[in-house]
Amino acid sequence: MDNPQDILEFWFSDEVRPRHFKSTPEFDQQIKTRFMSAWQQARSGGLDSWLGSREGCLALVIILDQFPLNMFRDQPQGYSTEQHSREVANHAIRAGFDEQLPADQRAFLYLPFMHSESLSDQDYSVALFEAAGMQESLKWAKHHREIVRQFGRFPHRNTVLGRQSSKEELSYLESDQAFHG
Repeated sequence: MDNPQDILEFWFSDEVRPRHFKSTPEFDQQIKTRFMSAWQQARSGGLDSWLGSREGCLALVIILDQFPLNMFRDQPQGYSTEQHSREVANHAIRAGFDEQLPADQRAFLYLPFMHSESLSDQDYSVALFEAAGMQESLKWAKHHREIVRQFGRFPHRNTVLGRQSSKEELSYLESDQAFHG
């Protein structure tokens, strides 16, 4: 059984940091092999005891928000625990845990709101990154918000989630401005 520190040491290691937003099939498989059980436990509430600490909340957010994107790349299950990750992130923010984290870790606590297809979550994401002074993350938060503002969702998820794309979404996805996740 992994503990929060195991998750954080792995995710923020020098080896893994460069892969946060530039994964490979091998890295995706590494996460699936090593952390599938932790994700299943977190999904079912089996790791809720971790909610009492900033490290535990951050580890849960990484398990629920980041790991599924790797473990289930291009599959609907990759988005299946996003709502749960936002609940954990909200809990951590209400408890003030975000203020106790270094900026590079705090950014991952805020990412579930950037991943949401809710415009109010997108607005919250922008506000969080802006208040924290995280300019690079803020740039991406605004970018994500504009996509959701324009389409009401992320068009690049449509095929994976079995949704019909509008003509406007298809044009966007074929453009140089398209975001593909």
